[in-house]
Amino acid sequence: MSLFDAHFHIIDPRFPLVPNNGYLPEAFSVADYRRRVEPLHVTGGAVVSGSFQAFDQSYLKDALVQLGSGFVGVTQLPVDTTDDDILALHRAGVRAVRFNLYRGGSATLDDVDTLARRVHDVAGWHSEFYLDAADFAELEPILAPLPQISIDHLAMSDDTRGTLLRLVESGTVVKATGFGRISVTDPDALMRAIVTTNPAALIFGSDLPSTRAAIPFQDSDIERIADAVGADHVDAVLGANARAFYRL
Repeated sequence: MSLFDAHFHIIDPRFPLVPNNGYLPEAFSVADYRRRVEPLHVTGGAVVSGSFQAFDQSYLKDALVQLGSGFVGVTQLPVDTTDDDILALHRAGVRAVRFNLYRGGSATLDDVDTLARRVHDVAGWHSEFYLDAADFAELEPILAPLPQISIDHLAMSDDTRGTLLRLVESGTVVKATGFGRISVTDPDALMRAIVTTNPAALIFGSDLPSTRAAIPFQDSDIERIADAVGADHVDAVLGANARAFYRL
């Protein structure tokens, strides 16, 4: 089976890095990534900008050139980014904008509606959100009307309001990532509920190199996802859903 890794980071100190609450991650190059996933048969993926990369695009464009066909970028942008700059990033392989509401480094919550709609109109991009389910009371009215979104790391914690599955029912995609950083009580049950609600809504990502996670990504996480979603959904969750979502 060929995997699509829909969420990983490249950390290259040749390019600007910004401390987040005093934290700077260790280097994790394209070569490091390739060595780490070599046994996993990864044939494509999405390089995601982290809080420590803020609005720098140089590392991402360089990484996409190195990674080649099958890989796309997810970047962070200030709200005043020009349409021409968005289209230039699209030509470089970027396919989404990320809003890091959990750790910062991205455009603010006040800018979500404007920027998410503009990148969708200009380049067909979706918007990705690093958030905590504990904040869904505030966030649901903002997220629900957006044209296309995804949510990282199973929304980090237990969703007591039923918001996540309501969003999934309306087309939101959820990343099965970061098991070593989340506090969801029963991730397996949540993954089953997501694919039951919408079989196209769950996508796998390694979250490598698992910066600040209590437990880094383990190869066995893939088996965990496969067992949770079952044979009918595993191929879609580990590859096909993400390739469709990133328009590959």
